[in-house]
Amino acid sequence: MEKKRTRDIRFWVLVWGLGLVGQLCWNIENQWFNTFVYAKIAKDPTIISWMVAISAIATTIATFLFGTLSDRKGKRKNFIGIGYILWGIFTILFGTTEWITGGQPASSAQVLMLAATAVVCADALMSFFGSMGNDAGYNAWLNDMMTEQNRGSIGAALATQPIIGTIVGTVVGGMLIGGSDNYMRLFVVMGGFVILFGIAAILFMKDAPQLKPSKNGSFGKQLFSAFNFRELIKMKELVWVFLVLTVYFIAFNVYYPHIGNYMIYYLGFRADSIGIIQGIVGMLSVVPASKILSKNKFVLATSIAVLLSFVGVGIVGLFGRPENVDPSTIWNWSLLIGLFFFGCGYIMFMQVTSVWMKQLFPEKSKGQFEGFRIVFFVLIPWIVSPFIANPIIKNNGQILDSNGFAAYLPTHVLFLISTLLVLATLCRCSSPHGSAGRGKQRSWYVDLVHDRGAAFAGSFRPFGADCGKVSSDGRKSGALRRRLRQSAGNDKWLFRLHRSI
Repeated sequence: MEKKRTRDIRFWVLVWGLGLVGQLCWNIENQWFNTFVYAKIAKDPTIISWMVAISAIATTIATFLFGTLSDRKGKRKNFIGIGYILWGIFTILFGTTEWITGGQPASSAQVLMLAATAVVCADALMSFFGSMGNDAGYNAWLNDMMTEQNRGSIGAALATQPIIGTIVGTVVGGMLIGGSDNYMRLFVVMGGFVILFGIAAILFMKDAPQLKPSKNGSFGKQLFSAFNFRELIKMKELVWVFLVLTVYFIAFNVYYPHIGNYMIYYLGFRADSIGIIQGIVGMLSVVPASKILSKNKFVLATSIAVLLSFVGVGIVGLFGRPENVDPSTIWNWSLLIGLFFFGCGYIMFMQVTSVWMKQLFPEKSKGQFEGFRIVFFVLIPWIVSPFIANPIIKNNGQILDSNGFAAYLPTHVLFLISTLLVLATLCRCSSPHGSAGRGKQRSWYVDLVHDRGAAFAGSFRPFGADCGKVSSDGRKSGALRRRLRQSAGNDKWLFRLHRSI
């Protein structure tokens, strides 16, 4: 009993420790890398666009590559540990790029080009190893370890970690940077924590006992089989979730990578001030979606989340202007209310989609399907969004910096246009099957039974607890057959469902 308790404690320490430091490090990349570029390299969104796009490609390659490798080897532990260690190292090395410019925006075109190239490359390497450890490794390991008994606790961890990561990363990040723009201190502290937990994973982590090597021909064949979109399309509900995810994060990445520079250079706040503002908003924005999720009302929860984001981004765009804001205080109510609604929407959206997706991943290809998640969550949004954001920023926020270079500040216009993009997500949320009729939805439900098997067994609780027993190949258990037959006499729809399974 004591040994089991020790194993459980070790397991949950790793779940929370690896998850939190991973979210903190991603927060640094999303929140502070972009303000670092404006403070130390140049006030030019083009550099940020290249960072985002190349990082997205590196992230996607790493997730598919190491997801496939971990599936074939039947091991996640070493990929997680080594990935986290290298992730931390390159987070620290990213900060050293400011030495190229001497800690101030570049004073010549040659220095600017060198510094911009170094920043983009360092960010790509950090993202590559971060995805090796977190996306392909840690997330797949959590799926491996998920059981009926711990599913709720793991779901709570996945929902809570991004919230804590955002709040702590923003507040502590702002405090570490301070008014002196000491970004190197931030990168050293956070990189050190990531390295520490990478070592802990190697020493203390255990792979799931049921995890076995899953080989499908050569490595190349198995890797490229992950790009078999014909098989993915058959999983109708998962495809729909991915599409909603893509549209939402295209809109999100139009404005969010620039929110720090918008608040510092357009509205006039200091880094530590915006850390406190976003931290306060983050703590107030925690919207529990557990009750909705427990009833499998994913479409409803997603729609509410998008509406909240729409309202929040719209308020910031309408009222977040220099003439309406006092940067000497954090109590700017229009800005706080807008960020609050946006925070509620974003957190709720992440809660819902994280749980929703993972229960739909196939049992033997969880590592590879983390790669699909990255395609729709990172690759497409991060490549598409700069093509929308850059022209908006350059056409509405041009100034001259102290060196006489053209500089471009994100303004409220960026947020106004982003509201329309967020609204596009709401249109996509209307139904998992668009305008399909009742018959189409019925066939989708039947397909879901076949595709998801035991992983989606809980959906059959209305027919009785014992009816949720579906074999791994999607066939009905005897209990389910009997209950459907019993119900068929009174319900023609159920009879057709029974005949079609």
